[in-house]
Amino acid sequence: MVSRSETSRKAILEATSELLADTSVQKLSIEAIAKRAGVGKTTIYRWWPSKAAVVIDAFVEHHLVHTPIRDDLPVREAMTDHLSSLAEQYSGPQGRLVAQIIAESQYDETTLHEFRERFWDGRRAATRGLVERGVRDGDLRDDVDPGLIAELVYSAVYVRLLFGYGNLDRAFAESIVALALGGAAVGVPAVT
Repeated sequence: MVSRSETSRKAILEATSELLADTSVQKLSIEAIAKRAGVGKTTIYRWWPSKAAVVIDAFVEHHLVHTPIRDDLPVREAMTDHLSSLAEQYSGPQGRLVAQIIAESQYDETTLHEFRERFWDGRRAATRGLVERGVRDGDLRDDVDPGLIAELVYSAVYVRLLFGYGNLDRAFAESIVALALGGAAVGVPAVT
């Protein structure tokens, strides 16, 4: 049986997602979320310190399910699968939402902190872990920087998302993985 608290939490996140389909992060209010979810503002503030935290959690709740980083596939295939699903999500409403969150993060330090803590740090760590597995499995050189590879693959996605330089699709994901992991492959000399 789902607890009343969990039911309210899910209602708040769902209400936030629904409202963001019709308005921007900047125009969204805690009052509107509470009204749509059928809860009081104090219920929202009991679980989240700010509107940004609610928005980020609503984004994460939907996003992570659709963009897994699988550990049951070879590293290159797992990275391609992840970036392909990320590109697919970001080519629609989730892309517009994350772009708004990033924009808000540029002038609101609390939003930046919440976004890093609730989303980015976990994604970066999972991608680093994938690269580290590639090193352990002998697919990637042991002198590569897993954090740098994570930043390389994600930065290409976010440049396309934020600036519209080309499509976000599987072909793009395959190209990015080939470039990032190809340069880190065993037998490829390190750049000094």
